[in-house]
Amino acid sequence: MTNTDKVRVRFAPSPTGYLHLGSARTALFNWLYARHTNGKLVLRIEDTDKERSRKEFLDEILEDLKWLGIDWDEGPFCQSQKISIYKEYAARLLDKNLAYKEGDAIIFKVEKSKVIKINDIVHGEIIFNTDELKDQVLIKSDGLPAYNFACVVDDSEMAITHIIRGDDHISNTPKQLLFYEALGINPPEFAHMPLMMGKDGAKLSKRHGAVAVFEYKKEGFLPEALSNYLLLLGWSPGDGKEIMPLREAQKIFDIKDLSDVQAKFDIDKLRWINGEYIKNEETKVLARLIRDSHNISADAQDGYLINVIDLYKTRFRTINEFANLTECFFTDDFTVDEDARKKLDKYLKD
Repeated sequence: MTNTDKVRVRFAPSPTGYLHLGSARTALFNWLYARHTNGKLVLRIEDTDKERSRKEFLDEILEDLKWLGIDWDEGPFCQSQKISIYKEYAARLLDKNLAYKEGDAIIFKVEKSKVIKINDIVHGEIIFNTDELKDQVLIKSDGLPAYNFACVVDDSEMAITHIIRGDDHISNTPKQLLFYEALGINPPEFAHMPLMMGKDGAKLSKRHGAVAVFEYKKEGFLPEALSNYLLLLGWSPGDGKEIMPLREAQKIFDIKDLSDVQAKFDIDKLRWINGEYIKNEETKVLARLIRDSHNISADAQDGYLINVIDLYKTRFRTINEFANLTECFFTDDFTVDEDARKKLDKYLKD
């Protein structure tokens, strides 16, 4: 890539499930780098898994990206609509005798004892030896492209300059570089981010709590707060600042500043950041969000609801938490904490 080339990055989710927090962070970092460099973000949908891909997952992924404030410049493009293109590229390798047929599948010949070096933007030099690799599937027996081959074809066709993704893809990179070389295509630059972990150091999963973006939306987190928190998991503005709206972050974000240390997801820290955004949000906006949440206060008159919000604005850290804290203002049928009741009884007696 030369200094005059435009940065082109991509986010490529599979519609086989909801948008995971880790994937959302990947999308966010790609978006920030595109915006910081006046580049382009391409949205690609990797939907060749016919059995697991579902339209409702795709719809939710697109909605969640928009909710987080992540837009894209091109796409979404679906791999399922480009099958003939992958076959054309595979045919080129067959013609060069760099691949062979095995039934209906097309297999790439991996040259043995070859050293592959990756100059990763995050981790520095990573070295692989092709003795660790077996021959690679290009086109499967069902006529669909294998993941790594489809990625290379798409990234080439889309003129992607930088691939920003998780560490779990490092093992895919030498295979992809072999395909680039065989096709005579200059590869993009790579930046592999350490994965998001739970507080216990294990890979973030459902046993750590909610892991999908839509779950945090339902729990009453603000999109600006969640984006802000994800931003801090692997990147820092460098001055200890923790409240960083995306409009500020995009001015200074650079993938060269990504950390090579695993980031631990801390729900308490997210709640604190969300609380800070709530404190600084307009009360009328909070009132609308509270009404949309359909909690017990949703039917209250505007003036009354706004007064209660102002009273508790510094105390609730999610939209849903507001209902629990302010139940007594909106119904006669509410519970009182036992310790609080005893203190009140003592106060009344005195």
